[in-house]
Amino acid sequence: MIGRIKGTLIDKTPPDVLVDVNGVGYEIQLPMTSFYQLPNIGEVATIYTHFVVREDAQLLFGFSDTSERALFRELIKANGVGPKLACTILSGMSAQDFVQCIIHEDISNLVKLPGVGKKTAERLVVELKDKLEKLSRSDTHFDGAGPATSNSPLQRPSLRGDAHAKNEALSALLALGYKPLQAERVIKQVYTEGMTSEQAIRESLKAMV
Repeated sequence: MIGRIKGTLIDKTPPDVLVDVNGVGYEIQLPMTSFYQLPNIGEVATIYTHFVVREDAQLLFGFSDTSERALFRELIKANGVGPKLACTILSGMSAQDFVQCIIHEDISNLVKLPGVGKKTAERLVVELKDKLEKLSRSDTHFDGAGPATSNSPLQRPSLRGDAHAKNEALSALLALGYKPLQAERVIKQVYTEGMTSEQAIRESLKAMV
């Protein structure tokens, strides 16, 4: 099990990153809530990881802290929820908000997440409510009912221009499971001149939930 990666961040293409550890590059996919917390390229990043082994692939999923990783691990235990859907869920809603939605059986907000229909949302509530109530009592990270916000400074607009930022944001939303027309529409709605791709993704996810 690979539980933590610490090394130089050499590429950020949301929702994926490449981290160099003593000459070995690790490809890691992060939910966007954790992606926003990353340092700049060239700086040292510490990422808590969950290693997934499949017949056709070995995948690393990363998180900014152990609390979000713990929630991810509870999610993938739920019937019908794989690592990709769990990562998508944690991209579209903060860990705190997701826990509160489950505890308060807020189906209406859960179904706004890509890949989560009414039946899936109801199943998540049934399977996770007791577990997440215990998790929220034992971990103060999940105590707040309000949305989590990143304290990291906003990056300056990319020198590669608005078109690149829009395309990178679109690719990230598609990788997270949003439909092309839906992703294109929301990016057009929220994008303003000079936004970075991370800012565009953040605002798009807010608008969809």
